[in-house]
Amino acid sequence: MTTVTIRDVARRAGVGIATVSRVLNNSPSVRESTRRKVLEAIEELNYSPNQAARRLSRGKTMSIGVIVPYFTNPSVVKRLQGIVSVINSSPYDLVLFDIEKVTRRDVFLRNVPRQKMVDGLLIISLTPTDEEAEQFLASGIPVVLIDAFHPRMNRVIVDNVAGGYKATKYLIELGHQKIAYVSDFLADPFNTPVRDRFEGYKKALQEAGLIFRPEYHLQDKHGRLPAYKMGKQLLRMPDPPTAVFAYSDTQAIGIIEAATENGLSVPGDLSVIGFDDIESAEYLHLTTVHQSLFESGVEGSKLLLTQMQNPDAIPTNPIEIKLPTELVIRKTTAPPA
Repeated sequence: MTTVTIRDVARRAGVGIATVSRVLNNSPSVRESTRRKVLEAIEELNYSPNQAARRLSRGKTMSIGVIVPYFTNPSVVKRLQGIVSVINSSPYDLVLFDIEKVTRRDVFLRNVPRQKMVDGLLIISLTPTDEEAEQFLASGIPVVLIDAFHPRMNRVIVDNVAGGYKATKYLIELGHQKIAYVSDFLADPFNTPVRDRFEGYKKALQEAGLIFRPEYHLQDKHGRLPAYKMGKQLLRMPDPPTAVFAYSDTQAIGIIEAATENGLSVPGDLSVIGFDDIESAEYLHLTTVHQSLFESGVEGSKLLLTQMQNPDAIPTNPIEIKLPTELVIRKTTAPPA
């Protein structure tokens, strides 16, 4: 089957290629008689214009990029669902850039603004450096951060420090003094929230006059299995904790599995509290800190679309939307035995 090109249309209509292009882009500069001839030629030849080429001719990709680390993480998936719910109602396509290594992060943050690969960009849980922020501002590409912070960029953030504080303070109010914190690696460049929740944890301990015990803070890769192993390590200690605050619900589930396998009752022998309030947290009756994952994606997308209406305006007073956290008390926390 022969592919019909714009040249074939121009030849059939007896006009130049530029004229056909103007008709396809609804330019008012084309005479009505010429427009009719071109449209008739398009219909006769059953020509379907290449949408990508048309977009490029307008200087736009008609796409919005999302840079995200570990997109299989349940909390990230929920944020993406919020983004999709908004972008699906817009004229833009969604392009996902999954980042799992520092080198890939650096490449994408450097190349996306330079190559103008998208018309707008959402960055989830990755904090740009000052140099990277300058590159984005200089490129003119509208950018909104979600669950990340830079003072010169529009952002939707979650109060992770307050969330970590609420979780730890609640355990202290129950009577716990030996409280562990299991988390992803604090030095993970992809993960600002892990450090913020740790800060909230230590703040609550200090406020209550409890000494931070470094042996009660264990770090590993994110996931249920690494958390299970950390739980085993905590429970083997000569003076094990009576409560565990986990950086995420996924990790809290791993801790519960370790405790159950050791013959311990949750919460009778060990209290466990998570963070995120993913769907499985409700099913497992997990006490957790709720954050507005879906809403953060929605608000970030709306903020970006608004910014894209005036892409040349560099935000002198960047907009910050701060979403609150809420303690959700279920059945995995109780006073110490």
